Amino acid sequence: MNLKENALRIIRFADPEYIMVGPPAYEVGYLGCNHEGYLGGGHHLPVGSTWSDIWGTVWQRELEGVMGFPRHHPLADLPNALKTYPWPSPQDERLVARIYQSAAGCDRANQFLLGSHRETLWEKAYMLVGMENLMLWIKTEPHAVQELLHRIMNFDLGIAGHYLNVGIEIAGCGDDLGTQRGLLFSPRLLQEFFLPEYRRLFALYQEHQVLIQFHSCGHITPLLPTFIELGIAILNPIQASANDLDEVRRLTQGRMALSGGVSSGLIVSGPREAIRQEVARRIRQLGRQGGYFCGPDQGMPWPAEHYAALEEAVREYGRYPLSIQS
Repeated sequence: MNLKENALRIIRFADPEYIMVGPPAYEVGYLGCNHEGYLGGGHHLPVGSTWSDIWGTVWQRELEGVMGFPRHHPLADLPNALKTYPWPSPQDERLVARIYQSAAGCDRANQFLLGSHRETLWEKAYMLVGMENLMLWIKTEPHAVQELLHRIMNFDLGIAGHYLNVGIEIAGCGDDLGTQRGLLFSPRLLQEFFLPEYRRLFALYQEHQVLIQFHSCGHITPLLPTFIELGIAILNPIQASANDLDEVRRLTQGRMALSGGVSSGLIVSGPREAIRQEVARRIRQLGRQGGYFCGPDQGMPWPAEHYAALEEAVREYGRYPLSIQS
């Protein structure tokens, strides 16, 4: 079987031949998906650069190899700013032409076509408002926050229509909902403010048999039943430093594939043999019965030789039947 067929077996817990670092995906996205502006800008710019994205958030690139940081939030005064804010349109040809142009480059026999909803809801909201401001407005202006989230999801749904037009097979979504020790906000707030909006997007994709891949950093173990209920097929990056991965696997076995688990800090620092041992440990812990892509638990500027050690170890230890069961 080819890479794509094996990945589908991983996702379905259906006797794959081998573990992979990640699904073989060809990603497409609209202009602005990665914080670009109408006039350019983006995280490829030199350190010290500033630019405004399509939402009006101003970014500054401060560290080499690391994305920029938002420095101006156009909806910081949310209740008043909402009245006059110029929302970007998901039908704007300047934004969506890239989707149709780039989709043609996908080798569909061997790759999944993935449509990106980077910073799907929570993160997009705090980039527009500021995180502290958003936390405050949730308490003092809940209706304004609900309108904000609804309008953001309206944009995502418009973009989803274009992704469906080009035939995506995976929707790449995500919001970092956890810290190292707990959730960023209570399950009650998640249920009240965010889940109704996630359901709008995820239901559309499920209706069209599109797999949902969701990224959420930090301690997210309490949300695993919710993620499964939402229909998420692949969850990453499952940080071992923030979660009990034995418990994560127990709660998701046969129900939701996992991707990640290997410490990015270790991949940065090495040495190679320690990386190989970590890969073997995670495969033994998470991949015994399928449902696991063994990769980093964050995106980082790794030394090439260290990342190569991870890939080599996945190839060596990840073929079924596993030789590292005990």
